[in-house]
Amino acid sequence: QFADLSRAQIQALIRAGQVTVNGAAAKASLRLEGGERVRVQVPVVDEAAEPEPEAIPLAILYEDEHVAVVDKPAGMVVHPAFGHRSGTLVNAALSRWPDIAELAEPGRAGIVHRLDKETSGVIVIAKTPEALKSLRAQFKARTVGKRYVALVEGMPETPDGVIDAPIGRDPKPRKRMAVVHDGREAVTEFRVVELFANFSLLDVFPKTGRTHQIRLHLAFIGHPVVGDTVYGRRKQPFTLKRHFLHAAAITFAHPVSGEPVTVEAPLPVA
Repeated sequence: QFADLSRAQIQALIRAGQVTVNGAAAKASLRLEGGERVRVQVPVVDEAAEPEPEAIPLAILYEDEHVAVVDKPAGMVVHPAFGHRSGTLVNAALSRWPDIAELAEPGRAGIVHRLDKETSGVIVIAKTPEALKSLRAQFKARTVGKRYVALVEGMPETPDGVIDAPIGRDPKPRKRMAVVHDGREAVTEFRVVELFANFSLLDVFPKTGRTHQIRLHLAFIGHPVVGDTVYGRRKQPFTLKRHFLHAAAITFAHPVSGEPVTVEAPLPVA
């Protein structure tokens, strides 16, 4: 009934006593029999409030006076949201570069793109208004080159390919995305790097930037990302704490010089 809240956020509300069943605080283990009155109190979050700077270490891959590129670890949320008002990349960036708080709308702090929480890898941060304007225009024009590394189940029928399938919200579980006929254009290219028994290592090149695009597209062709319990199997072949998807490289035009800048992030060990 709460399409905008994740399971983790609902669980946080239960722990905080914000969910009652027939007037009594509920536990997550409570089984409903039918006919109960469930009340959920969702706190009002001031989305305009600027996140607090937090001294969280960042792995800097590239930096000059205009732009920085960081290696986001898996498990870190990029932008603050309900249930994630601290510990995000924005909180960390505001601590390292306080001036970027003035660059964009609250909660963005010069970050013009995003990665899923459990996806690691390169994120570009604008440090000046000129850089922010330039990078936004490049992402909108789809001139930014992105390469991801993914370990997927199975072996693709061809050594490379293009997945062209529109993406929209799944009409039932609204936190998921789905391939739908009236969705937004979404295109993903892939290339097989190495084959293993029952698995394949791919280089993936998204040409559009839809939510969950790579994970959904690879699952759509029958090769879900290993560790992805949302679009892949619930029971995974490996005991990973994350899905095996890493933003390995990004190429953009420097916002001042116009020269191409390519930054790579090494594949993490976990």
